[in-house]
Amino acid sequence: MRVVVVGGGVLGTFHAWEAVRRGHQVLQLERELEARGASVRNFGLVWVSGRADGAEFELAQRARDLWAEVPGVGVRTVGSLTVCRTEAELAVAKEAAARPDAVARGFQVLDAEQTRERNPALKGDLRGALWCARDAIVEPREVLPALRAELMKSNRYQFLGGREVRNVNTGWVVDDHGVTHSADVVLLCTGAWHSGLIRELIDDLPVRRVRLQMMQTAPLGDTLTTAVADGDSFRYYPAYSGPAVHDLPAQAPVAEDHKMQLLMVQRTHGGLTIGDTHEYAEPFRFDVQSDPYDYLRDTAENLLGRKLPKIVRRWAGVYSQATGDEVIVRREVADGVHLVTGPGGRGMTMSPAIAEATFDEIGRTTT
Repeated sequence: MRVVVVGGGVLGTFHAWEAVRRGHQVLQLERELEARGASVRNFGLVWVSGRADGAEFELAQRARDLWAEVPGVGVRTVGSLTVCRTEAELAVAKEAAARPDAVARGFQVLDAEQTRERNPALKGDLRGALWCARDAIVEPREVLPALRAELMKSNRYQFLGGREVRNVNTGWVVDDHGVTHSADVVLLCTGAWHSGLIRELIDDLPVRRVRLQMMQTAPLGDTLTTAVADGDSFRYYPAYSGPAVHDLPAQAPVAEDHKMQLLMVQRTHGGLTIGDTHEYAEPFRFDVQSDPYDYLRDTAENLLGRKLPKIVRRWAGVYSQATGDEVIVRREVADGVHLVTGPGGRGMTMSPAIAEATFDEIGRTTT
């Protein structure tokens, strides 16, 4: 088939990847010259650990396996530590490690000494950690160029940046250069862009936009051997829901106001990506707030037992999140035209498996 993918983010690019893998001819259109949305503004976490039971966890596990099969993207299968600084947080870790699927999730409770053995950079005051062997790290600013470079080797892939789609229907797509592109299948992977043409095609999508803030430091000077989360992360992931989570004390006011958790990942250049906050009510602020950054810095320094290097970048991002029970929102908006959206904060984790499932579904409906 000839497949046109609209959207140059990680979800769209993995749909292009899956199409080429299955032998199709692919054209990928991106409204920016390069993707600038959530796909390059995230931690680069392939985060299996906290996923909800059922379809979400199964997709995350499948995606984790698929990531390891993609050449050129440099997946680091280093796992994660959710660090516990209180007995209440450690109780959540122990409850998670007692789940029936704890082995499949790679869960293990570590004491303070074992935590520091696993990640010697964690020199702060801590009681232990929940280790997840299945979590991994990729470089979000490098993944898309690496994937496209691999796709180009097929001679069945073309990428056109700076092309906004103006119209789409069965068998064709028109971009803002006035060019009509023929297609057997069109995949709309437009991220947090829910307006314009998307609203004209379907106006009752069960999705919302979520805004977050993050930052990056200069090189740390120590090696962070795993991804790191703090105990507040237990509050935000479905796998940890249970009596122990309900017994956690209230968050600090700034963390509660901004619906915060600490996630911390070391980039290959040595700097740390640190976040994040969550904002759900639109219109979103156009500026970034300083208080959450101060709180994240203090929390990171508490875990590391040292001052952070200079903060060299701060940014905000927006992603699309399903509001119902669907892990991913798929809608056929015209014959052969499929909208795929709403992965939420799971896009980097799950995109390989979401794309695979999309083509499995298309195959079932066209045969």
